[in-house]
Amino acid sequence: MGYVSAVPVPQPRAARAAVPTGGRRSLAAALLLGALGATVVLLSAGQIWAEGTASVGGGTVPVEAEGGTVTGVPTALAIVGLAALFAVFAVRRTGRALVAALLALSGAGAALAAVLGASDSAALNAEAARISGDTGAAVAGLTHTAWPYVTAAGGVLILLAGLLALRFGKGWPAMGGRYERSGAPRAARKAPTADPDRPEDLWKALDRGEDPTHGP
Repeated sequence: MGYVSAVPVPQPRAARAAVPTGGRRSLAAALLLGALGATVVLLSAGQIWAEGTASVGGGTVPVEAEGGTVTGVPTALAIVGLAALFAVFAVRRTGRALVAALLALSGAGAALAAVLGASDSAALNAEAARISGDTGAAVAGLTHTAWPYVTAAGGVLILLAGLLALRFGKGWPAMGGRYERSGAPRAARKAPTADPDRPEDLWKALDRGEDPTHGP
């Protein structure tokens, strides 16, 4: 009868440390949603949000207002959200939850500010007053474009990225602690030499990917 070893076969460390498939998917989705949402907000905030006409010298001239003129809140919050998106991987535990919450709040705030700005006429009236030289001038034929709602959609994407980070962020990898606080790389620890007469040392060497039959 052959000899059956009772020593369990060790599993590769890479397999034990691997991020679950669901974690990888949520991480990729959060990165995509957050980056895409911030890009949409930043680009659409520079477009024309409101249009109208102002009376000048017995005639009318067209008046326009960009999103950044109507409200600068979505742009500012998109930048905050983008920074929070990458900061999620620099912190762990409670810090990661706080940063993820900041990411979600940035998206919600950007979306809300964009929706409120869609019906705002103050920026256009101010532009009409500047053009006409009449501080009491008001815009006629006021219309709003779809860009405020595109901006709001970008904010919702950032919000979704934050919610994913809150829900699945605990299982995401963090930036490796390869360097000490001084900035110098940590010295690699020399693996102990396997003793061929001790079976447990042989298993540990195999687990590290070493060949225990060869010396250093």
